Amino acid sequence: MSAEVADRRIIPLESGSNADENVIEVRGVSVSFGSFNVFKNLDLDVKRGEILGFVGASGAGKSVLMRTILELVPKQKGTITLFGEDIDKMDFAEQVEMNKRYGVLFQMGALFSSLTVLENIQVPMRENHKMSQRLMDELAMLKLDMVGLSRSAATKLPSELSGGMIKRAGLARALALDPELLFVDEPTSGLDPISAAAFDSLIKGLRDTLGLTVYMVTHDLDSLYSVCDRVAVLADKHVIAAEPIEKLLSFDHPWVREYFHGIRGERFVSES
Repeated sequence: MSAEVADRRIIPLESGSNADENVIEVRGVSVSFGSFNVFKNLDLDVKRGEILGFVGASGAGKSVLMRTILELVPKQKGTITLFGEDIDKMDFAEQVEMNKRYGVLFQMGALFSSLTVLENIQVPMRENHKMSQRLMDELAMLKLDMVGLSRSAATKLPSELSGGMIKRAGLARALALDPELLFVDEPTSGLDPISAAAFDSLIKGLRDTLGLTVYMVTHDLDSLYSVCDRVAVLADKHVIAAEPIEKLLSFDHPWVREYFHGIRGERFVSES
């Protein structure tokens, strides 16, 4: 490993360090598509170092909120701060620097179909840093190792990968700039149970090793129980609760009761 690469390794946060710091703060945010209100006056906090699971009924706006935080969907009102900075008040240079502090794994991986896995991982590096090709190759290979992909996948195109490999390649690209915050949208969607469990373990391991904060949009009960520190529930056009899952089991709301105590959730409740 070159000295340049070694210098870029992340030092994990110490246990409990800045545990009460909000990495994301959403206050009074409303988003509408035409006359349809997706959510109104929504509030949400995501604390440093936690894995926050974000759940809600299909079409409730889970992914919309994530995209609103990422400024991919415009909001009609409210404020959003990342690392204490109001995203609406940042100039272009500040936005560029902020973008380096988080990575995003979209639901289907969102890899560029004409680029190899290695080239996909290097896209953020090319956009944000002036690096030699040799250094980018070394760093991209390290990211492959980090997400558990064989180095033989580096030269493959997305069309040559399985669904699980696409997810891991997308995660490697999300980690390309050593972010502090990771957004993941339905990371286990489309994976078989074994692959989904392995991906959950990977996310948790990366959080623990790198000191990441993880915002996870998911509907997967296994993921919620196995890796999430808190679960935020989107219902009735706002976040109705954001608690450890043990507290949500006794939360008195029709959708929450059905979700956690219904046919799919009953085995978890009986085991807890």
